[in-house]
Amino acid sequence: MASKDESQNAERISEAEHAVMEVLWHESPLSAADVCDVVCKERGWSIPTVKTLLSRLVSKGALSTEPDGRRFLYSPLIERSAYVGTESKRLVERLFGGRAAPLFAHLAQTEALSADDIAEIERLLKEMKK
Repeated sequence: MASKDESQNAERISEAEHAVMEVLWHESPLSAADVCDVVCKERGWSIPTVKTLLSRLVSKGALSTEPDGRRFLYSPLIERSAYVGTESKRLVERLFGGRAAPLFAHLAQTEALSADDIAEIERLLKEMKK
């Protein structure tokens, strides 16, 4: 698995590529057909679409391949937590000038936070203050 620094150097992952990554973060290694079994029906994709996305992710350094007979098995090279951290930082940098507080204010103002979300944020803040 890649370190946090390596995931920051990887090329950006598109929304469609992210759907493939989620499958592989959940279980790997998998073949293209295995990935398609999970995502193709719900997204209206075909096996060639999945193979294209897998190829792009390999080119971007996000996946590794391993020959398995006449097929390849794919595994993530980027940890999900590192990817989420990098994308979260990009979001906060791009939309909120690098500050998290305006993000939380926006979520609160648009009523995007549930009572459970607020309680969890409060718990996390208390832990951070210790």
